[in-house]
Amino acid sequence: MQFDGAIAGHRVTVRPLTGADQPLIREIYVSHRWEEVQVLIDWTDEQKLAFLNDQFRLQCLHYEKHYHDAEFMVVEVDGQAAGRLYLWDHNPADLRIVEIGFLPDYRGRGFGTALLRAVQQRARAAGKSCSIHVEHSNPARRLYNRLDFREVELVGPYIRLHWAA
Repeated sequence: MQFDGAIAGHRVTVRPLTGADQPLIREIYVSHRWEEVQVLIDWTDEQKLAFLNDQFRLQCLHYEKHYHDAEFMVVEVDGQAAGRLYLWDHNPADLRIVEIGFLPDYRGRGFGTALLRAVQQRARAAGKSCSIHVEHSNPARRLYNRLDFREVELVGPYIRLHWAA
């Protein structure tokens, strides 16, 4: 998947994830969860980091088991690694966003919006809907709502969001 033209003044592309990207995707994961553990857990920063690294390891195992045939991609902005996008496109009616996230310096700059619109366009072209699970406290829910994703189901600590063309 590639974007035509500039997004927020930058060229945004995706490429397949490689083993060399493991530190990057760990950093993205930790950056998303860091604030949460700061508030909830009274541990040292080293203990929090060890916990998050283990949670990341478990997430990777989960994705390998349940989404082994997904597209695991790195998002680049002007050739610099900026985020991750994982898509599972093996449901004949739905394109599932398994994971989307950016490093802190790339958040709030329109890249997520552009990326989600490209995913929606891909789904539309295939005659599919699009879905994602998000945590209740995820601030990106506002973005999904702006892009016409609708809350359709509570699934444990998550909300399944659905978009239809």
